[in-house]
Amino acid sequence: MEAPSISVVIPAYNEGQRLPRFVESLARVALLQPTPQVEFIVADDGSAPEHSTLQRASVDEAQARLSAAKSPHRFTYVAAPRNGGKGSAIRLGWRNASPSATWLAFLDADGAINAEELFRLVRMTDSPEAQGVEVLAGSRILMAGRRVVRNLHRHLQGRIFATLTDFHFGLHFYDTQCGVKLVRASVLRPLLEVLREERWLLDVELLALLKRQGARCLEVPIDWEDFGGSKVVPGLDAARMFWGLFKLRRRLEGVSLPAPEQSATLPASLPGIDTR
Repeated sequence: MEAPSISVVIPAYNEGQRLPRFVESLARVALLQPTPQVEFIVADDGSAPEHSTLQRASVDEAQARLSAAKSPHRFTYVAAPRNGGKGSAIRLGWRNASPSATWLAFLDADGAINAEELFRLVRMTDSPEAQGVEVLAGSRILMAGRRVVRNLHRHLQGRIFATLTDFHFGLHFYDTQCGVKLVRASVLRPLLEVLREERWLLDVELLALLKRQGARCLEVPIDWEDFGGSKVVPGLDAARMFWGLFKLRRRLEGVSLPAPEQSATLPASLPGIDTR
């Protein structure tokens, strides 16, 4: 069986203060875990020059560190000409991912999901738990052994959003919006020309299309800590999301899906959270 390799896109918009620390921690942990091989793609979503300079410098420094250690991991940087939104930046990164990647992923740039947790999910791609699974998705569910530090208002808003998402799409997902997801490349690549959401609803759009494909998803409880500085505007972005769910459902009703790549084997359903 082919060893997994993962391309992880980190969408970044004006993250010149937070991203360098996060990139440094990812490089540090990567040096301790040589496999599976990970390609980190920082996708600059039209950041201001003062931020893009710092972001690019952090990527260059991390890559130099990995190269000096002859690490199999690598960091690359791609930039959009203008701000298009988180979903747009993630798709840009995926289009620039290595053709040999067996999993395509994204990871939020704020560091709420730390480097150790990301590599715990990366290791799962080469474990018995991932056999027959097309999606590994982080989930901010507080369970024994896990640590979730989150603003109460955002938690409650998230539960309402999850309820509305389930009403519209029947995903049976506890946490569609957690900022880390890994998808088998053979399943995701054919969908890249179908995905349209430019901002926060990319997660829901992706999961809804994967459900129609019959993909199986495993939600994995993770450690998560809200460090503040979120670009989500309370109230306003919630209203946009709720209205966006309605528009997304209407749009997806008319979407025809391409066939998955030949290497993909899809079970018949997309179950919800599995805490194995």
